[in-house]
Amino acid sequence: LIRNYLGFSRGIGGAELIQRAYQQAWVFGTRFALTREAVGLSPDGDLLVVTVSPGEELRTRSVVLATGVTYRRLDVPELEALHGAGVYYGASAFEAKALTGRVAHVVGGGNSAGQAALHLARYAAAVTLLVRGPSLAESMSAYLIEELAAAGVEVKLDAEVVGGGGEHALDHILVRDLVHMTDAVASTDGLFILIGATPMTEWLPSEVLRDRWGYLLTGDDIDEAWAEKGLKAVRSPQPLETSLPGVFAVGDVRRRSVKRVASAVGEGSVVISQVHTHLNQLAGRPPT
Repeated sequence: LIRNYLGFSRGIGGAELIQRAYQQAWVFGTRFALTREAVGLSPDGDLLVVTVSPGEELRTRSVVLATGVTYRRLDVPELEALHGAGVYYGASAFEAKALTGRVAHVVGGGNSAGQAALHLARYAAAVTLLVRGPSLAESMSAYLIEELAAAGVEVKLDAEVVGGGGEHALDHILVRDLVHMTDAVASTDGLFILIGATPMTEWLPSEVLRDRWGYLLTGDDIDEAWAEKGLKAVRSPQPLETSLPGVFAVGDVRRRSVKRVASAVGEGSVVISQVHTHLNQLAGRPPT
């Protein structure tokens, strides 16, 4: 449930918000191809060619990429069945407050997992961080490791969640000790999974620059990327424009995005003016 989005004081589910957005866009004349998948993108002069499965080509003057990311899952079926009922990907302020005086477990060894554990420790009676690796030193900032210790967060290394359950909501997990290969049941009121995400960018051409994690570079990040290679950028892209002229990126798929619904929607409104600027440049008109 999304509870921090403007205008929904009682919250709104992600699926419902998407459905409302779809209906509103349809009213404004947006055409949807719900059963089609973009599998390729290439430049052709001033035009862009989008290849759509099973092989149709669409020619356009501009493309906005809002493909998002796929959050890595634990691949534990019994826990997937409790997604939203004690099992969460990420850790929002609402879920943290709901665990006041209760027990929480966090899965992950990176900074995002450490920050989530710290946030939960402000409310929960006990917080345990479960890490698959033998150390946090290589994956988490030193200051964050110190703050976890100061906040009383228990850290279990060489630990993996392999099961869990509950009648209506999560009430226990099964944790495997990867050194001794033994399993132990741990009571919990909330399991927060932060094991990374994969941006949906593998289908894009090499002309669209990405960082080492696959997130799309836009604006000034492109100039920095060329400078690191000892090269000078051919042009200065707009803030939400990628390295391929006329191709823009918004939302989670973009590097440096804040991974929030409100900011993604905001970027969607901002990018429209940048698309118009690009189209005006193609037509030889001055920017508006």
